[in-house]
Amino acid sequence: MKYVVVDLEMNPVSREFRDVRRKMNEEVIEFGAVRLDENFEQEAEFQCYVAPAYGPIKKHITNLTGITQAMVEGKEAYEVCFQNFVDWIGETETKIYSWSMSDIKQLKKECRFKMPDFDVKWLDERWVDLQQEFDNRLGLHNSLALKHALGAMDHQFEGTQHTALADAINTSAILVLMQDDEKFRATMQPVLDILQPKEDLASSIGDLCPDLMKLKDNL
Repeated sequence: MKYVVVDLEMNPVSREFRDVRRKMNEEVIEFGAVRLDENFEQEAEFQCYVAPAYGPIKKHITNLTGITQAMVEGKEAYEVCFQNFVDWIGETETKIYSWSMSDIKQLKKECRFKMPDFDVKWLDERWVDLQQEFDNRLGLHNSLALKHALGAMDHQFEGTQHTALADAINTSAILVLMQDDEKFRATMQPVLDILQPKEDLASSIGDLCPDLMKLKDNL
């Protein structure tokens, strides 16, 4: 069994393409993924930029991701990049993880529109929502954002946030931690303490991850 952690960056479809927007609102502009072996050791990386078909890179997307129009000029179309991603995964039995289900929803929409012959069941049969597994393990009713989860486990983010490969690498750190239940519980105990406070609580998760405190009142 292999394990792939994937992250995507997207760009909105321009408003002039009204017919396209009825099918999908965004296009993938970057794939980033890491593959872990049967021992959850990283063995390979995958990254590619994708040339959008329906409008240039929007300014707010550049501000968020650092991806400019120049960076996607001349790159392969989605159909080629997605097939390269599938080929990179290979035929070995593989689980594909992402933080939430937004990425698989995007891939399925884009495949149905741009690659109608591709059987999206290939994705459904392999995909796992790591965010949901993480929340379930902690008994949370509200989902934690990736940065909150990493902050709670005191993991220093590697690379730049909102770049697909860096997000995939950092998400994989959560997957690896979750393989050791005892270590996972010990690492995440401050989260459990703040969400289920005790009278003698001496330390605060606020020192570890201030943004997480904002979630407490919503739980």
